Amino acid sequence: MSPILSQHFPALVLHIGGGTLGLLSGAIALSVRKGSPLHRVSGTVFFVSMLIMGAMAAYLAYFERRYSMVLGGTLAFYLVATAWLTVWRKENTTGLFEVGALLLALACVAGYVILGMQAARSGTRLIDGLPSVMLFPVATLLLLAAGLDLKVIFNGGISGVPRIARHLWRMCVGLFFAAGSFFTNALPRILPVHGPLLIVPIVVPLVLMIFWLIRVWFTGWYKNSPIQA
Repeated sequence: MSPILSQHFPALVLHIGGGTLGLLSGAIALSVRKGSPLHRVSGTVFFVSMLIMGAMAAYLAYFERRYSMVLGGTLAFYLVATAWLTVWRKENTTGLFEVGALLLALACVAGYVILGMQAARSGTRLIDGLPSVMLFPVATLLLLAAGLDLKVIFNGGISGVPRIARHLWRMCVGLFFAAGSFFTNALPRILPVHGPLLIVPIVVPLVLMIFWLIRVWFTGWYKNSPIQA
């Protein structure tokens, strides 16, 4: 363990604990009936756990001067917070939080672009162990999310199927990034596990996201689902 992590050990414990609980509760939320009490409880636990995990990740990475990880923790925080607020707010309502989230997303876009350009100009084309080709797609995703935030603000809120789809894809992408960090970075440091099978739990959230987005947008499931309540 690095001296910096030892110095901020309580934050490290919160980060690991929040990430582990977030992965477990996120898996439960994706697996159970949408709109059911268990889905709501597990979704709330996932929301709180991911906020803690993302905040502590950004905090620790800042002291280690790993600025791409600062952005990664902020990204997880942003995605989960906006996903949860989407279904917490009443339909067709908005507020100052959405404006703040938009500004945060744009700041992260700028950060990823700057780090990507720095990595591209370096001899290794890496920054914090990440290649520049990975940073620009994340910046593009965030720019898309910011554009959708702007649309919600201008429209005075969101309702119906788009509201559920917004909640769904942001939660799943947040879980995807958390799983990617755990199975490619944290787990190999704890246990001697390697190999292509570690990719499976990382891509599962994206596969389930596609399944549920298709079901929400192109079937009548939403009209008869308790999630409307």
